[in-house]
Formats: sequence, structure tokens, C-alpha cells
Amino acid sequence: MEGRNDPHRASIFHRAFFYGLVSAAVFVTMPAFAASPATVGGPFNLIAPDGAVVTDARFRGKWMLVFFGYTYCPDLCPTTLSEIAIALDRLGPEAARVQPIFITVDPERDTPEVMGQYTGAIDRRILGLTGDKQQVAAVSRKYGAYSERHPPDPGTGDYVVDHSTYIYIMNPSGKFVRGLQAGTSGDSMADTLRRLMRQDGK
Repeated sequence: MEGRNDPHRASIFHRAFFYGLVSAAVFVTMPAFAASPATVGGPFNLIAPDGAVVTDARFRGKWMLVFFGYTYCPDLCPTTLSEIAIALDRLGPEAARVQPIFITVDPERDTPEVMGQYTGAIDRRILGLTGDKQQVAAVSRKYGAYSERHPPDPGTGDYVVDHSTYIYIMNPSGKFVRGLQAGTSGDSMADTLRRLMRQDGK
């Protein structure tokens, strides 16, 4: 399958024994469509796997799927990213109009190299972005993304990060259009994106 690797390879990044005991996600209830003038999204400066500085302006002209998480997440993040990869497959040629972006909420462990390996193991079309704590905090605030790091395990030093589970759909102008909860199937995502593209007429 072009542009797609075996999602099971992502398991090499997991710490299943420790993390399997703890849920790493806090579900956030938000409306399916933006129903208020509150701003979601905005300018950001983050770091790509190749070390390049990436801004939101780079993605103008494309639909963005923005998802916040981290590579040590036990199940929610790899599952969600795998569904995004399925959505791209279902879109066929129209997938070229979509840029999925995975932004870490755990910049201490999620270096550019780690992010690149992780997203590449799921689907090379997904771009993993990281930054320093201030950069990640800034973009999280702009998207209203929640995260909270738990204290490290005394024995292993490992820790989990609770985080929101919202997938933000941004239009080619960088404006928030709609959100989806993690757990949405790839087929449903593809249907939603295809409908939005047709309504947009671009």
C-alpha cells in the first residue's frame, strides 16, 4: 500500500507492561461543528523530524488533520493515527489535499528523530511535530488541547501523559471547520473530509 507501513511496527515504541495498566487519555467533549466565534488554531512554530522549523503557513492550501498525543501512548495514539492512515487510503488521489499532523504533548521524550520514526512506522504521510516545552504549550493553548504529565514511576522512571483526544479539521485557509473524537473510523473520517472538500469547492 503506497505511503503506508505496517501499523504494528509502532508497538516498538510502547512500554506495554507499565502503560497497559494506565489509561493515557482524557476524553474532551466538544461539539462536532464549531458553533461559536471562539478561535481554534493559529500560528505555530514547531520542529519536523528532519530538524527544520515548520510553521502553520506551510500547510496553506491543504486540509489539515491535527491530533495531539505522544509516542509512548499505550493505545489511543497509535490507534487514532492508524485510522487517519486508513482515511488517507480511502480518499485515494484526494488524499494529496490532506496533511495529517501529529503534535506531541511530551517534548521531553519525543525528539524530532523519535517523532519521525514513530509516524513513519504508521504512515509516512503523517507529519510528526515537536518543539521545546514553550512551543508545545503555545500551540496546545491555541488549539485548546489538554495534557497533564503524571509523576514518574519510582521503579522505572516511566510516566504517562493524560491528553485530550480531539482531531481538529482545519480548512485550506487554516481555519477550524470541524472536530472528530478519537475513535472515529477511517472510513467515517474519509467520508467527512470528502464531503467538506466538495462543499468547499476547491
